Amino acid sequence: MPRYSLAHLSDHALLRDLAALVARDRTTTAELLAHIAEVDARKLYLPAAYPSMFLYCVRELHLSEDAAAKRIQAARVARRFPAVFAAVADGRLHLSGVVLLAPHLREDTVDELLAAATYQSKAEIEQLLAERFPRPGVLAWVEGLAPGRVEDEQQLVPERVGEALPPEPVPAQHAPGHVGSHSKVKPLGPQCFAVQFTLSRSAHEKLRYAQALLGHQVPSGEIAEVFERALDALIPQLERQKFAATSGPRPRPRPTTAPRHIPAQVKRAVWERDQGQCTFVSEAGRRCPARTRLEFDHIVEVARGGEATVSGIRLRCRSHNIEGSSRHGAVRMSLFRREPRSAMPGRTC
Repeated sequence: MPRYSLAHLSDHALLRDLAALVARDRTTTAELLAHIAEVDARKLYLPAAYPSMFLYCVRELHLSEDAAAKRIQAARVARRFPAVFAAVADGRLHLSGVVLLAPHLREDTVDELLAAATYQSKAEIEQLLAERFPRPGVLAWVEGLAPGRVEDEQQLVPERVGEALPPEPVPAQHAPGHVGSHSKVKPLGPQCFAVQFTLSRSAHEKLRYAQALLGHQVPSGEIAEVFERALDALIPQLERQKFAATSGPRPRPRPTTAPRHIPAQVKRAVWERDQGQCTFVSEAGRRCPARTRLEFDHIVEVARGGEATVSGIRLRCRSHNIEGSSRHGAVRMSLFRREPRSAMPGRTC
């Protein structure tokens, strides 16, 4: 008999088993949150070549973007307030409720709010919070787009009004194509995308001015074409700032005595060699996918003789660069602590 065919069960047995499975699922969810919280706190996603806990959950654990975001948020809240673990395990509070309560939980309010939210639906918790923490009214506007997968793999923008993530958001800056926590990118076809974001008044004025200046070249004022032209002008400027890109490099580099200075030609060569991606590789051979917040890192520390050459420099994302610096610092301090006082420079017995 197929495992998932339940036609043979009596009504009583079906309802009994369903209740048992729900109870087991709640316990498992609480344990899952505890594990996510501990992995997140230890930053064990870094040795696995992921720059964030979010990417680890999506790519390594194969959770959906929404499931990963919600569970990481709930795990962080529960780590701060362990009573949340018990509330989830007992079925007194669901994950959506944890996320809703998160911005309002404090040491002096957690017990009261957890009690008030016990066995409440999402809508009831929203009403509870609206009464206790009223907010000014907002004008909601929703426009339907063609169905499709969210292009940005770390996009955490909710699909419905009012489902914004609370403070301490899941990092989303590491994914290629990331456009911001309040923006959406959706594919409409093989070669076209729908982009939605909010402009400030000053940005809107700049857009209108650009449309006017392009009146002869883009008579229709098509925003997509103006946007692409703006990117064409911006990207070369950013490349010059990031890795000294140029169409006419100097035949001779400028001399410098600064040990930490990285010559422009080295930056260009390293960026091209590493293809604008973090070079950290896990023990399993997985390379970190981060392409944002990249930094030029000395493979051997400058203090230990490292040189700013193409072979001595690599690209690292901020997360893995900081982790590496912290590890080197810990090693240096441990060696320093083990050094006999009589052997320390400048000291005599």
